[in-house]
Amino acid sequence: MSISVQGITKSFADKGQKKERKLVLKDVSFEVKDGEFVSLVGPSGCGKTTTLTIIAGFQKADSGQVLVDGAPVSKPGPDRAFVFQNYALLPWLKVGDNIMYPMKKQGIPKAEREKRLKELLSIAQMEDNANSYIYELSGGMKQRVAILRGLACDPKILLMDEPLGAVDFQMRKLLQIQMEAMLQQRKVTTMMVTHDVDEAIYFSDRVIVMSRDHGRIMADVQIDLPRPRDRTGLRYHEYMDQLTEILKQALNGEVFNEEDKDLMQFIENVETGADLHEGRTILGTDKSTSAPKKERRNILRRNRQCHDMNDKL
Repeated sequence: MSISVQGITKSFADKGQKKERKLVLKDVSFEVKDGEFVSLVGPSGCGKTTTLTIIAGFQKADSGQVLVDGAPVSKPGPDRAFVFQNYALLPWLKVGDNIMYPMKKQGIPKAEREKRLKELLSIAQMEDNANSYIYELSGGMKQRVAILRGLACDPKILLMDEPLGAVDFQMRKLLQIQMEAMLQQRKVTTMMVTHDVDEAIYFSDRVIVMSRDHGRIMADVQIDLPRPRDRTGLRYHEYMDQLTEILKQALNGEVFNEEDKDLMQFIENVETGADLHEGRTILGTDKSTSAPKKERRNILRRNRQCHDMNDKL
């Protein structure tokens, strides 16, 4: 299914001034093609999550509209699944029951529910966890269950709000690989909100950068890379450099919270070549270096040549 966001504007009541309203989005427009994976990135307060929830039908825009395959969105629907950052799983139900819950609500016959459950658990390599309770799972496994539940009713659109934001750095990298494999098997139109730019490049066909200027779109970057993505590739890092320059303009030196700090850290890492580990730039606290940008690219190129030589041997 395609998504068309057409001139949406959204404001909220100001907590301090009841009669005043705070404008979050103003005349925001973009298109998402059928089967595309598009990420929204930008500073805190730029309206990323608000945009996603309007597409989901959780709230309405003050003006403008969202169309899904040409039909206006007025409320949530089974064609759109939403994955939350905090899992939003039902702790009194087992893994299998959590995944089947939305199918049951939709009236899908029991035999079909069980068939889909088996397929989904196989995709996530969680066949042995169907009878586990949520509290028995690690953070990474909980997030996999949340994504499987989102895919359970075979939605045409998957909306994810910081889906890996609640897990630690190392688990996040592992889950990115697992999620990529899962989503490639169940090809759906996907939109993701994230503050991790590396993550956006890794997953996306396009990355849309929003600004604090009421969600104004600063850039819509096409990520033209084969899958699975190679983080050691020179072109991958050129996208990192490109998005760094755009985010610098979006932040304009203003840091309001941890999300903004993460973006600033990303910018610093890319500009200095810091956190170079195993031939790829990562967001974390591993080994650091002060290698300039050109030298970092040379290192990456040499590492790639070494890997190619080893493959031939």
